[in-house]
Amino acid sequence: MSEHAVDPAAYPKVRTCPFASAPEYAELRAEAPIAKVPMAGGGTAWLVTRHEHVRQVLGDPRMSSDRRRPGFPQLSVGQRATVGTVAPSMIGMDGEEHAAARRSVLGEFTVRRIEAMRPRIQQIVDGCIDEMLAEPRPVDLVRALSLPVPSLVICELLGVPYTDHDFFQERTGLILRKTTPVEQRIAAVEEIQAYLDELVTAKEQEVTDDLLGRQIRKQREAGEADHEALVRMALLLLVAGHETTANMISLGTLALLENPDQLAEIVADPAKTPTAVEELLRYFTIVEAATSRTVTEDVEIGGVLIPEGEGVVALGSSANRDPEAFDRPDELDLARNARGHVAFGFGPHQCLGQNLARLELQIVFDTLFRRLPGLRLAVAVDDLPFKSDANIYGIYEMPVTWGEE
Repeated sequence: MSEHAVDPAAYPKVRTCPFASAPEYAELRAEAPIAKVPMAGGGTAWLVTRHEHVRQVLGDPRMSSDRRRPGFPQLSVGQRATVGTVAPSMIGMDGEEHAAARRSVLGEFTVRRIEAMRPRIQQIVDGCIDEMLAEPRPVDLVRALSLPVPSLVICELLGVPYTDHDFFQERTGLILRKTTPVEQRIAAVEEIQAYLDELVTAKEQEVTDDLLGRQIRKQREAGEADHEALVRMALLLLVAGHETTANMISLGTLALLENPDQLAEIVADPAKTPTAVEELLRYFTIVEAATSRTVTEDVEIGGVLIPEGEGVVALGSSANRDPEAFDRPDELDLARNARGHVAFGFGPHQCLGQNLARLELQIVFDTLFRRLPGLRLAVAVDDLPFKSDANIYGIYEMPVTWGEE
């Protein structure tokens, strides 16, 4: 199989339709599934587009997640300038270093512990919908539900005082809004990081019974103390668990509204919601390129030899539309068994918070369509402001209304 170069503007490729992956990826998947492509941030990397090969990349220990390696794929201009200025978080670690960091917090995300959060998550969702019901219509679903639910849930998990929730929601809103100037967005990130630094300091002085408090206790029992590592972990959990879930709430709601027959089935039988959530995760795969790697020794994938030191991008959005893995992959089928999807990644770096994300989505969809019968878009789908870049895909604003026409 030979190398296949594409237009430099093609990767990362901006999606133009809320319900479709970029067509160029389907072409590569069929014609050159292991393709060496120019990167927007400079240099080249190998784009892997088939489901089988993506799983191989993500499960291979010879694929490094360390962003500091010279060959790591650069998704944007200036990305490399920020690498190495701080120690890597868990997603940028390899081998035993990564395994140890993951083990330290893995117990916080077991199915049992996350299920214990169900009553509180239900309260949060109901509270947001209560406020929606009190507002004049139409209501922006992104502002009223999609953003605050994961924000409030992660605050609960980390042990952020309730009085500071508005601080987080305001700044995450600034970070995620397309209209926010770059300088203001950077300032919001820095303010959140500074806040988390102070929060960890406070918990070190008076240990609390929450994720951060339990991590501090574990460190002390092991005779260790790493304040900066706790701050990085808190920031990672906040960012990774917030924007992704927020966009899945918006896109998932949109897909359900656009498929009323399928929606009616899960409304009539909420036991079908978990299966529907898996299909929605597969269908949208809102994170495209969080699965970049650098090869630490020569590796063969799909008959192509990738030399040591070169970058690889395992394209989950393409893998989840692979007809070899999923029948009729471009169709939304809420009854499909989509559990083999790679929307949460695969292998040792598979998303730590996937159980939490699943539960949030299940509760949101069940509650939203039960409490707001007749929920519908207040604008045409084509008028929604979609966002698409190398890392994330979603909707900035989504005006909705409900009740009688």
